[in-house]
Amino acid sequence: MDRWRGKTAIVTGASTGVGAAIAEQLVEEGLQVVGFARRSDRVEELSKKLQHHKGKLHSVKVDLTNEEEILQGFKWVCDNLGPVHILVNNAGTIQDTTLTEGDTEKWKKTFDTNVMGLCITTREAVKIMKVNNIDGHIVHINSIAGHKVPTLPRVNVFAASKHAVTALTETLRQELNGLGLKIKITSVSPGAVSTEIVNREVNPEIAEILKSMPLLEPEDVAGAVLYVLSTPPHVQIHELTIQPVGEKI
Repeated sequence: MDRWRGKTAIVTGASTGVGAAIAEQLVEEGLQVVGFARRSDRVEELSKKLQHHKGKLHSVKVDLTNEEEILQGFKWVCDNLGPVHILVNNAGTIQDTTLTEGDTEKWKKTFDTNVMGLCITTREAVKIMKVNNIDGHIVHINSIAGHKVPTLPRVNVFAASKHAVTALTETLRQELNGLGLKIKITSVSPGAVSTEIVNREVNPEIAEILKSMPLLEPEDVAGAVLYVLSTPPHVQIHELTIQPVGEKI
């Protein structure tokens, strides 16, 4: 991780759970980390907790469903910290609805956050890395649901949105190769993780099922992200799957 020390990383959805854990571990490694989140006050609280570490956490209020806020967020980073070296696309949502009686707005929110927001942030990061000749790294926090549809109730469009992330990871790899860029792209696909999303966003029926299963902790996923970032410049981890022992999804 030494080559990243002092460099700038953006972590989306950094207010809680996996995003907060990733931001914390990157700060401990000495990076300048910018947490994009709707609840920016939570990122500010985490920043105070980390003020004695080698790096620093900065909070920027960004709603990943709002392109203008994303663009302004990137502008703030470039104006205040310099070019982006690492982007971790962690922000994601699962909405409580179905396909057969679905809520269109909830479908849109899922795709706008999990797919469109990820595409916009990726585009902006690649632009900056290309202009500044940076061999950066983009990490998509995907899901087991991006590779198979879990047998859980009311999953609706969530698995489809994460399958899109799997396809986008490979498509970006091909585009970067075609452009002759040495920017790395990695998909990290966790199984079930013990986070707020289990209690706050999913249907209570799913929440009870997940609570009865073995779960990863946010720090486990953060550790996987640090692993892929720490690989030598010539090594690219294209896909990393991480599951708790005994998971049966």
